[in-house]
Amino acid sequence: MKIAVALFVPAVSAAIIPTTKHAEGLPLSSFGGVHSISVADAIKGLDLLGTNFSALPVSALEGLLDPLLDLTSGKTDSEEEQFSTASTTSTTNSHGNAAPAAAPAAAAANGECANPNIRFEWDNYSASDKKAFVDAIQCLVQKPPSGKFSPSRNRYEDFVRLHQSYSPNIHSKSTTQQTHKFLLWHRYYVWAFEQVLRDECGFNRAFPWWDEKKWAGRFAQSTLFTSQYFGTLPGSTNGAATCINNGRFAGMQVSLGPGMATNNPHCLQRAVNEGVTAQTGHDSWNTCLSRTSYPDFHSCVEFTFHAQGHNGVGGMMADAIASPGDPSFFMHHLYVDYAFRKWQIEDVARRTTISGCADSANCSPLTLDTMVYIGQICGAKCPDLKVRDLLNTMQGHFCYRYNY
Repeated sequence: MKIAVALFVPAVSAAIIPTTKHAEGLPLSSFGGVHSISVADAIKGLDLLGTNFSALPVSALEGLLDPLLDLTSGKTDSEEEQFSTASTTSTTNSHGNAAPAAAPAAAAANGECANPNIRFEWDNYSASDKKAFVDAIQCLVQKPPSGKFSPSRNRYEDFVRLHQSYSPNIHSKSTTQQTHKFLLWHRYYVWAFEQVLRDECGFNRAFPWWDEKKWAGRFAQSTLFTSQYFGTLPGSTNGAATCINNGRFAGMQVSLGPGMATNNPHCLQRAVNEGVTAQTGHDSWNTCLSRTSYPDFHSCVEFTFHAQGHNGVGGMMADAIASPGDPSFFMHHLYVDYAFRKWQIEDVARRTTISGCADSANCSPLTLDTMVYIGQICGAKCPDLKVRDLLNTMQGHFCYRYNY
């Protein structure tokens, strides 16, 4: 397992809660901003200038079945939606949540799991499930840290500290210094978060995701940022982010960030800019999903709607390094993973081959055997894995898909 030694310290017996609550936001300049390009520039391919990703080797799985057997290859969005919607009407578990139905037997013949977990879009999620989800996140906030991610002050901050520590290796430095681990690492990271919610806080519903593009330009009006769930989405206050004092995370105190700062208590804070959230809509979606190679698609996603979603919410979310301190981070990255999945189902090769840069400094080739480290944050369920184990959400280490 590759992880900084400094992350390991003896476990403590209780969550460390700051004695003083900070009620004023930090200056917007404290958070910097996630490097982004406009949709117009992405359409022109300006994020690819000075790169030569097409010259990098392509690593492919061996012994593949006939691609004609792959039933999800070449599916359109509407076909995937039809396939997924059918599963949501199958059975209902004791919690009133639609339980995943078994996928067609032919899917198992293709090597993909036959009964995947289904992630439901927030507006297709029941009120009971929404409450259970935010309650489970709050449970992590109240639990003591594992002791493996010092100086995290609670179990939720273990995830913030992990992201903070690995950030230089999992984000591109710029459009000319890219790493294409970003999508794969965050896929694993969000999945690990789900496992901990289930194993340590008893979360037993289907997992949600948020279709961000339908709220482009009006994030503050979305059904996610409400006083009942994730808290509202205010603008800045006198050049500073605004503390969140409603919703399930009202008054939440965070000790990590901005950037690599530790032991720096501050409130959960946001500063919405709807001019930036407007960049997360269908234009950026269509631009990115039209790209055919993994490095080109990855570049588009990382620098357009991924970056603009962060910067649009603002405050802590605009800090690329410690942004998981805002629980809305996970809903944003579930959308990013959804986009990755939708791009992959259009062509079987996108789930069986990989290319790109494994690091932003030297662009060593990204292959199916490149290792991805996540600090074993969910114990034995989160070993160090190869890219080949993370490439397909229906194979390898995973067994999930989205409801449309």
